Amino acid sequence: MATAGKNLSEYDKASIPNANNFRFGIVVSEWNSEITENLFQGAFDALIDNGAIKENIVRWNVPGSFELIYGCKKMQQSYDMLDAIIAVGNVIQGETKHFDFVCEGVTQGIKDLNIQSDIPVIFCVLTDNTKQQSIDRSGGKHGNKGSEAAIAAIKMAALRQQAKF
Repeated sequence: MATAGKNLSEYDKASIPNANNFRFGIVVSEWNSEITENLFQGAFDALIDNGAIKENIVRWNVPGSFELIYGCKKMQQSYDMLDAIIAVGNVIQGETKHFDFVCEGVTQGIKDLNIQSDIPVIFCVLTDNTKQQSIDRSGGKHGNKGSEAAIAAIKMAALRQQAKF
């Protein structure tokens, strides 16, 4: 996984399980779509680069990051054949406490989904102070957090499969 200061898109492909037998869901927030579309593309490209089959990737859109929780929950319930889900969103600091409440709620909600279901949900929600920071982490100078989330999804899908045996 990426560490502070490392490009979020970098990974050692030789250390990633082949994703050709896995099915993935991606739930994408429409809020700040210029950021979330880049994150989605980074995730999608990394999944394909590591063997995922295009037809085995399901995408749903939700209005905002707070709605990611419900969208991921419904996807878990609707697609029991999925191996992992990626929640893609973006929250940028504003002048009110709204940022804090949304970030806390989404973080806790996705954590709860991971506890309550056997299908892992990967947190790919940028929570930045400025739009520029989000741009930098969604395909800009720091790479793409979507790629990092896809690698985490592949690894968690492999772990889930391994734990079944």
